Amino acid sequence: MSISTKALIESFAQAGQGQVFQFFDQLDADGQARLVAQAETIDLAEVDALVAEHVKAAHESKLNLDGLQPASYKALPSKGGDSAQWKAAWDAGSAAIQAGRVAAFTVAGGQGTRLGYDGPKGTYPITPVTEKTLFQVFAEKIARSGERFGVTIPWFILTSEINNDATVAAFEAADYFGLDRGSVHFIVQGLVPAVDCEGKILLAAKGKIAMTPDGHGGSLRALVRSGAIDKMKAQGIDIVSYFQVDNPIVQCIDPAFIGFHVLGQSELSSKMVPKAYALEKVGHFCMQYGTALVVEYSDMPAELQEATNEDGFIRFNGGSVAIHVFDRDFIGRAGGTGEGAKLPFHRADKKIPYVDASGETIKPDEPNGVKFEMFVFDALPLAKNPVIIEASRADDFSPVKNADGVDSPKTCKEDQLRMFARWLKAAGERIETDDSGLPKITFEISPRFAADEADFVAQWGGLDPKPAITEGTVIK
Repeated sequence: MSISTKALIESFAQAGQGQVFQFFDQLDADGQARLVAQAETIDLAEVDALVAEHVKAAHESKLNLDGLQPASYKALPSKGGDSAQWKAAWDAGSAAIQAGRVAAFTVAGGQGTRLGYDGPKGTYPITPVTEKTLFQVFAEKIARSGERFGVTIPWFILTSEINNDATVAAFEAADYFGLDRGSVHFIVQGLVPAVDCEGKILLAAKGKIAMTPDGHGGSLRALVRSGAIDKMKAQGIDIVSYFQVDNPIVQCIDPAFIGFHVLGQSELSSKMVPKAYALEKVGHFCMQYGTALVVEYSDMPAELQEATNEDGFIRFNGGSVAIHVFDRDFIGRAGGTGEGAKLPFHRADKKIPYVDASGETIKPDEPNGVKFEMFVFDALPLAKNPVIIEASRADDFSPVKNADGVDSPKTCKEDQLRMFARWLKAAGERIETDDSGLPKITFEISPRFAADEADFVAQWGGLDPKPAITEGTVIK
């Protein structure tokens, strides 16, 4: 055994986590090497602090809701917002994009399990005619935005230990969807050890520590630890457009949103959409004693979620849909190891398979351990000059999460079709739709043709002749 391995094992013993190496002598050389490599990634001081705060201390799950108020936001012009202000924001955002200051960042660590799909969620086919994957949709939107503003927009993609290889392979097989390979950067999400109810690190196997992802908030740490933030700085990028992989209609690069962020000198800007109904399972943008924050639906009592104003509208109506713009240096502070406030970890009690002291694998029927995770919206109270703008759900948010029902491939494809029909109508075309705006035919507008409605109207106006819109038409 090498001196460094002996020192590592001793450090775990001194930290009260010696059980991690209890089967070390039973492992072959390769097994020992894998366990050592895994253990070397663990920050024992961080684990000790997490156990002290979330396991050994009195666990208080209720959030303090004293003084909670709905957060203010920049309303859409169609909802009473200032049109001139939105135009100024669009101009400022366009200038920032053209100057090469903006990068896209997609959180894509999940698998398609809930969709009944075996593979990274980003490789799930989602468009109504050509069945482009989520990754292809985003790639084409980013490419079109770059073409529109005369710049190459870098794309950073957060994968996970379980899907990184398959994700990279999918990009390789698709020749990076036509993007410059040098502009696409893959980052692997961080892991944190799971512990039992006494704070002891669990083993998933005799030679494997039970590690779990550190949550979407860990994406900020991943950007720092991977060197992505340094890479952005070297390229002159100081604005990061954040979105999650399950939302194909998101505006990956939204000039107006970026402009509000720039004009507000904000460290973190967020989009809100009005809730579809009072108890919709989304976070709520709030203010509490002068500080902006997001309160999850699970932390807000139903009576508050259902409360109405004098006009009868839902009081806490600002739904958080995980669409943000970050200042690069703020990510460096919030996700780094230096001074400044950091994202907090949260406790999640889970059923965690583990190996007991006798070497037997136990699959518990009840929660037996604790996972630690961070939430990206916890960055909001840490940010200077946070900006919240209203987004139209129909143009920015239709996630694909479930195999059937709400937020399913069916509802997402229908929302895409409604969006395409609206774009055509905005361009002066006639198309038959039902009362919900769903067209009678299935067709598709490629993201390579247009990134948003304004872009489509301009692009469509330049076509001569214009294609007929019939069943199966693809405008590209």
